[in-house]
Amino acid sequence: MNLLLLEEADFIAADRVVLRDRRLTHLHEVHRTEAGARLRVGRVGGLMGEALVERLGTHEAELLVSFDQAPPAKLPLTLVLALPRPKMLRRVFQTAATLGVPRLILVNSYRVEKSFWQTPFLQPQAIRDNLVLGLEQARDTVLPEVIIEKRFKPFVEDRLPALAAGTLGLVGHPGAYPACPRGVSAPVTLAIGPEGGWIPYEIDLLGQAGLAPVQMGERILRVETAVTALLARLF
Repeated sequence: MNLLLLEEADFIAADRVVLRDRRLTHLHEVHRTEAGARLRVGRVGGLMGEALVERLGTHEAELLVSFDQAPPAKLPLTLVLALPRPKMLRRVFQTAATLGVPRLILVNSYRVEKSFWQTPFLQPQAIRDNLVLGLEQARDTVLPEVIIEKRFKPFVEDRLPALAAGTLGLVGHPGAYPACPRGVSAPVTLAIGPEGGWIPYEIDLLGQAGLAPVQMGERILRVETAVTALLARLF
């Protein structure tokens, strides 16, 4: 981890925390930290700063902390994503948090298997755990908002137009469409489908909500690759 993220429950005083979980293991086994070391830290949902390791034992560590730095800015983006396969979903959560996505909306699609919605990775704690891993990688403290929409048509018809209003609405989809724009400065609402792509009916509905199809070439990308590639191109 590039940033030690601290939860409210870690604090035993305004400037002091005690760690006993996986972060303690990481300090021992990865950072090989010793007492007296200084570490980059951040408070979940708050500022970043520095910690002095005052005590480091087998079962707990005590750190003196201070915070004076704002986290990096988020992308001006709402990402709408057809629910990917469970194993890929974990990586997508981490990638979205690492890249600075502020809002991720998971939606159903004709090509999304029903069994995907039963994955334990959609449980709130599992979502949060993977988002935290992404924040630690990027040195960020603010968790993305994750919204789950299991009914495609009501979401796209009733809620997506308001979400996309005033933004550049785009749908990543292979085909004879304009190339995805580069280096945009406006807020973006971006929809990315399953690996087989959106079906024509879904493309039509997304278009009626204000999202225009764009492509990145002839190659069909995995969802996690498409997310990274499209965001890098856009921003």
